[in-house]
Amino acid sequence: MKSKALIVIVCCLLGSTLAWAQDEDAPAGGRGRGRGGPSGPPPPVADTVAPDIPNVVAGGTKVQLVKDGFQDAQGAVAAPDGSLLFTERSANRIMKLDKDGNISTFMDGTSETNGLSFDSKGRAIAVQFNPPRVAVLAPTKSTLVDKFEGHAFGQPKDLVIDKKGGVYFTDILGLFAEGVGPGVYYIKPGGQTIKVASDIPRPSGVTLSPDEKTLYVIDSLGTFVKQFDVQPDGSTRNERNFAEIFDRRPAHSLADGAVVDAAGRLYVATYRGIVVVGPDGKKLGTIPVPRQPVNLAFAGPDKKTLYVLGAVLAARDANAVPEFGAIYKIPMLAEGYKGRPR
Repeated sequence: MKSKALIVIVCCLLGSTLAWAQDEDAPAGGRGRGRGGPSGPPPPVADTVAPDIPNVVAGGTKVQLVKDGFQDAQGAVAAPDGSLLFTERSANRIMKLDKDGNISTFMDGTSETNGLSFDSKGRAIAVQFNPPRVAVLAPTKSTLVDKFEGHAFGQPKDLVIDKKGGVYFTDILGLFAEGVGPGVYYIKPGGQTIKVASDIPRPSGVTLSPDEKTLYVIDSLGTFVKQFDVQPDGSTRNERNFAEIFDRRPAHSLADGAVVDAAGRLYVATYRGIVVVGPDGKKLGTIPVPRQPVNLAFAGPDKKTLYVLGAVLAARDANAVPEFGAIYKIPMLAEGYKGRPR
């Protein structure tokens, strides 16, 4: 009975998401944007510019298209050399955008890697869809965890690695047939895995404050960013609503990835654009993006360029080609946090 109830709940949630996503109140670019045939990416959409957000971005700064046509672009992260890495989940590869704007394949055969980062040892660590697990991709491949308390994961979505080498990651689906819902987990540096949150309907993006005392979790089926106090052993307590990232309720933000800057401001990829939130939870502004942003990262030699991965999501338009990814870059006043890759 428990598993049946869970299945009913998730179906209702997903149904409401699809219905809301086709609301006539569309973001910059207009409703029905990005329609195209199966042979190529959707046609270009109108450029957008940033509003003036003091100490974050200068008003009128153009959101620049770098390249279009990627497959399920996700997992943006700054590489050790300052270049940008991002995943093409459906193509089973990781791509690299270097400082000169050249794009090349960084790694093939990545088991549908979605989120990606590096630990303090220089290991590339990823969350993967097929099979669902957290794995080391380089310098040698290995599995960090593929089960918790005897059950597999549903769909690991994103991760952030702390300075101690511990890994926080989200599972957006869980295994409803087995009565296991979505969750947020932490792999301790010694290898033990614990569950740190189990009541968020669809935990997607995850990140840490610069001092790593606060964990942020993005709920794509809610309107609030969740905030937790991090304990010395990596566990969390005091779950609370940190910031409302959508200006209308009831509704879903469709939020996805998140990242912090050196000043502790939080940047969240949402249906509305990149929502910027101060450390106190106050919304500072929204940067519109031509396509719905799904992931983002500060990169470049000084980490003063914000790279955004945008997509055309099927939930937004039944006639759109789903998830053709595009990369945008935004020159920033703010500087990304340099104590971690993301």
